[in-house]
Amino acid sequence: MIIQFSDLISSKKRKKEINVTYELAPLSFDGDQIEAIEAINLVGDLISIGDVLTLKASIKTKLKLNCSRCLEAFIYPIDIDIEERFTNNKELQENEEIIFVDSDTLDITKIVENVIISTLPIKRLCTDDCKGLCYQCGKNLNEGSCQCETNDVDLRLAKLQELFGNKEV
Repeated sequence: MIIQFSDLISSKKRKKEINVTYELAPLSFDGDQIEAIEAINLVGDLISIGDVLTLKASIKTKLKLNCSRCLEAFIYPIDIDIEERFTNNKELQENEEIIFVDSDTLDITKIVENVIISTLPIKRLCTDDCKGLCYQCGKNLNEGSCQCETNDVDLRLAKLQELFGNKEV
């Protein structure tokens, strides 16, 4: 959705309601492919005060992500409220609270993509207690245990284990 600065700043009605539903193209972020399984619903207002446009909106969708531990796909709901300020006035360019746009147009879909990416967790987990994969055979430990012999020893205690004749520490 493209917004013209000049249309909103110069008009008598300095408020524009936004109610848009659109499909999000798959994103590549941090080595993962992120897909929206539900259309993005963007509802809010774009208000012009002087040379500054303020976007107050709510973003809702559902994303398909891969778990960082077990690599299984899971659904991650997005429900974000945003408030961003934009200007194309060069005099306000140094203000850190306002995003400077070097044209007369503002692409809101790019803003929404950036907000969604910035709110994704660093470690994406299907559940808080995900057990991950066995480091020897690769079995998903959420589905059951494997038959691999796990002799997990803290490297700091490895010499102590040798002292006791390879018994678990």
